[in-house]
Amino acid sequence: MFMELGDPIYAARILETVVDEETETRSMVELLGRAYFDSAQLNKAEQTFRRLIELDPVDNWAHIALARTLERQNRHGEAATYRRMYAVMSGGSLD
Repeated sequence: MFMELGDPIYAARILETVVDEETETRSMVELLGRAYFDSAQLNKAEQTFRRLIELDPVDNWAHIALARTLERQNRHGEAATYRRMYAVMSGGSLD
């Protein structure tokens, strides 16, 4: 709800508590990563998307989300690996 209202910082605060309690709930981890990304908390977004990949290594969305997070930090070399993984999993697209 707070993401839809344009308040990703508050959404992240709420989701942090939920994810701490339910560490394996993939959908909540994804929402937390999105909230961090949208609020430019890029280090936290990176950690969260890496965790999402650990939970589900074949989640192509998690790979592209991590790639975009790394790119926003000007870490294009690292991002390329995850962008390629996304491309392989999604049928060839790098976007």
